[in-house]
Amino acid sequence: MTDAIRIRDLTWRAGREFAIRDLSMRVPTGAIYGFLGPNGSGKTSTIRLMLGMDSPDDGSIEVLGHAIPSHAPKALARIGYVPERLHLYGRLTVEESIRYHAAFFAGFDHAEAERLRKRFGLREPQKVSALSKGEAGKLMMLLALAQRPELLVLDEPTDGLDPVIRRDVLSALVEFVDRQRATVLISSHLVHEQERICDWVGVMDGGRLVAELPMQEFRSGIKRLRVHRAPVAPETLPFALLSRAGELSQSEHWIVQGWQPDMREWFQRAGAELREVEDLDLEESFVELLRSARGAAVETQP
Repeated sequence: MTDAIRIRDLTWRAGREFAIRDLSMRVPTGAIYGFLGPNGSGKTSTIRLMLGMDSPDDGSIEVLGHAIPSHAPKALARIGYVPERLHLYGRLTVEESIRYHAAFFAGFDHAEAERLRKRFGLREPQKVSALSKGEAGKLMMLLALAQRPELLVLDEPTDGLDPVIRRDVLSALVEFVDRQRATVLISSHLVHEQERICDWVGVMDGGRLVAELPMQEFRSGIKRLRVHRAPVAPETLPFALLSRAGELSQSEHWIVQGWQPDMREWFQRAGAELREVEDLDLEESFVELLRSARGAAVETQP
């Protein structure tokens, strides 16, 4: 099995306002996959579908070799899940929550749970209802990691947490992946946070996956070019032209995807002059991809 998650031609509609359309994505086994997109883009809906909480209208989902939703229980036994919102019983203590959660997973590692409890500074008699947002986030991560899952699905696990707690949670996650060689799907709109830990990226917007590629390609393949005497309507391009903007002079700024250094020759053949190639940080690349995808969507609307 080369992919921990494989989705093909997925369609799902939530009322009249939102739909996931023709979604195909793959999460390679052993990858830390950053599932990026603005709030409302469809990330949580996609996660609910891949975990069998909702059923697609069309298409197929396979997780850890199991068809979803028909064989979801078999897959879920091997998955650790941290949802976007707290899903623990407020009347239970930290200790009771750990024992309750452990009862559902034969391979639950009690020693690891205790190690993480101490590391995260969680007190056993604390009631869940009395935990701060940061403490609750740590407890949910503890429960997911102590399962020793083959696949971790994390939906905005650090959203709203202060920087110190975010660092603690992400550090524990990276250590777990190093030890267990697990696959991780981590959904977030905090782009800069994913750059440090992810090796694959999928970008979601408006119910569509607008990009999916290794992090290294995402980081290095999107550039801002300053082009002098740019052709008005270039025909065959060796890269994807995400946007172009003119200046008062004869120069333009192009944002391109899939850039390689040997593509400089194309400008010479086109009678243009490439004056500068500028790197973009991950957040700028993310914004440009979304802007391009939204512009294309508007153009294709009837």
